[in-house]
Amino acid sequence: MTDVLPPPPWKKPRRAPSPAREPLSADKIVDAAFKVLDAEGLDAVSMRRVADELDTGAASLYAHVANKEELLELIRERVLSEIRIPEPDPARWQEQLRELAFEIQRAHANHRDIARLSLGNIPVGYHALRMGEGMLAIMLAGGVPPSVAALATDRLALYIAADSFEGALIVARHGLDAADASERFQARLKEIHDYYRTLPRDRFPTLTAHVEELMQADSDERFAFGLDMLIRSLETYVRR
Repeated sequence: MTDVLPPPPWKKPRRAPSPAREPLSADKIVDAAFKVLDAEGLDAVSMRRVADELDTGAASLYAHVANKEELLELIRERVLSEIRIPEPDPARWQEQLRELAFEIQRAHANHRDIARLSLGNIPVGYHALRMGEGMLAIMLAGGVPPSVAALATDRLALYIAADSFEGALIVARHGLDAADASERFQARLKEIHDYYRTLPRDRFPTLTAHVEELMQADSDERFAFGLDMLIRSLETYVRR
């Protein structure tokens, strides 16, 4: 019955117990890494910074993620898992390649400079391999010779990643939100357009004569045009 007695005034009240923390997992660590990535960019992602986001010590992360390299691989895999791979259709292989390329570009654009992880890395994760498998299968279904399709898979992936990374650089360089990037890109083109107009015509006759053509397309149109150049060249191998 002692629990019904009031506490003596000289005794300090008991501290309320802290709420139990949810146990760490690889998924929770990756979720926290994405918060850092989307807010501050890829360079800010480190084991210590992610641990701070989780209000824990960096040492506790190593029970679930071996090191920063593995963490970055898990991040990349999470992004690539968002990409839908179409079932190869020989009649639509070129259109499917375009659709897949835009899917990958959109997934990159949703997460700052995540595309940088695709540069200089050989794909070994499940979703990275799934993407390569799908791209290769589409080209083979369209009649592209295997040796050409293999090289094209590499070149297409490089083109998509490089274009996505350049877009992220524009956003970061000017401190923009992703939603403002296209508008800022157009404003930058207008500045370059006006500058080209001031170039001496006797030194740069071709550039000054075709300023309008050089500046006419937005970033999506430029990406689509580059894809068309690559895909149309593949068509010549099919005809051959």
